[in-house]
Amino acid sequence: MRTYLRMHAPGGRFFLTLVTYQRAPILTQLDHVDRLRAALAHTRERRPFTVWGAVILPDHLHLLIELPVGDTDFSTRVMLIKSRFTPAGAGAIASPSRTRRRERAVWQRRFWEHTIRDESDFATHMDYIHYNPVKHGYATCPHAWPHSSFHRWVREGRYAADWACSCARPAAVPVTIAAAAATTGE
Repeated sequence: MRTYLRMHAPGGRFFLTLVTYQRAPILTQLDHVDRLRAALAHTRERRPFTVWGAVILPDHLHLLIELPVGDTDFSTRVMLIKSRFTPAGAGAIASPSRTRRRERAVWQRRFWEHTIRDESDFATHMDYIHYNPVKHGYATCPHAWPHSSFHRWVREGRYAADWACSCARPAAVPVTIAAAAATTGE
């Protein structure tokens, strides 16, 4: 059995990628978006953390979270989000190894994490989150994707409403997007 090493930075910020089993495009179905948001809220009640940024795409989601001071356990939070989202009976057809582990075929077993090192790394990963629907061809501009924290960040004045927008002109891919690609799990 493999041993997965995870960075443990108490009170740290982490970029997380959770992917559906076999990349099934299930997350953006309307009731699934609501259930995923409820799973996040429920997990935050049980194990507090701050969500700085998020984007939900059909087959994966990205989160940039910050844990409370002294806390290093993002893995339990991921497990709680996945299990709370997964409805009873979902993914009933599973491999023998998934059956032995009592797993359902909704999520990939593991998840990707990257420890945010500094403010520049934070900004790079926030840009990556908000540009991700454009990167994957689900939207032409970040503001056109409804399942993203981009809209909150615009309301708070942290992004311009037309950031990386190609509605009126061809958009240049933000330079930070290419820099983040190596640390995102995609």
